Amino acid sequence: MIEIADTSSGKIYGRQTVKDTDTFAVEFIHSVNNSAVREIYKIEGKTISSAAVRFYSFGAGMQTDLEEGLSMERDGDAYVISGFNRKFSELNYIVGTVSDHILITGDVSVSLRDLCGRNAHVTLRIK
Repeated sequence: MIEIADTSSGKIYGRQTVKDTDTFAVEFIHSVNNSAVREIYKIEGKTISSAAVRFYSFGAGMQTDLEEGLSMERDGDAYVISGFNRKFSELNYIVGTVSDHILITGDVSVSLRDLCGRNAHVTLRIK
């Protein structure tokens, strides 16, 4: 289960059902280059691992050099970088004031702006 909580108070905004080894994503419009970015994560027990990032244009704030172990490929009109080896106990986001952050689990998309409010400091963790 992904728990969505206020970073400061711990107030629970909601939960999304997921299983171990599922993937989920957080999608948003990049604040500098104004294009969609989808960060994809894999659940491993109570750990969140970076799986890939999907984006549509290069520019300020976007990764242009690949670190060792990463690869980039085209998928239609998108670029996908994969091969990350980063693990997290939780993820922290500041929900956009102009653009939304969308939590995607399977076929379910949840607007973090509608759920938590603009500029909310949100923590995602596996429970």
